Amino acid sequence: TLKRPELERLMRDCHPGDVLLVEQVDRLSRLNEADWEKLRTDLKSKQVRVVALDLPTSWQAVSDGDEFSRRMVDAINGMMLDMLAAIARKDYTDRRRRQSQGIEKAKAEGRMRGRKEDEKRNGKIAVLLRAGLSWSQIVEQEECSRATVAKIAKRLQTA
Repeated sequence: TLKRPELERLMRDCHPGDVLLVEQVDRLSRLNEADWEKLRTDLKSKQVRVVALDLPTSWQAVSDGDEFSRRMVDAINGMMLDMLAAIARKDYTDRRRRQSQGIEKAKAEGRMRGRKEDEKRNGKIAVLLRAGLSWSQIVEQEECSRATVAKIAKRLQTA
């Protein structure tokens, strides 16, 4: 997603002719296609060149050369960045899918059950709810989330 505070700040701070130096292309480009296109368009409109340590052809972007050479390097780098962005996104989605499959398998085999419920704390919350304390008072007193209080309140209603 493009909703990353540091990326937004970086884009605000960029000026025409700046060079954006990244360690790896995938740090910049694990975006879906629409977000990558928007970022690429924004960089191009701001005339910011991307140089990636893992993309040697991009290093040419900072060297002086004739117009023909510069345009050729820009075209090659644009194509390489697009390809690497697509590869980075595919790798990201593949890893997420495999992780999800592993979690589902572990759950099915009973190896992954999640965190155990804090029965003592939840018992206190139930007592406080029955005593008529507000959710905000309980959240503050027990240092728990409103979602936890809501879960216990729902249990009390169905019991």
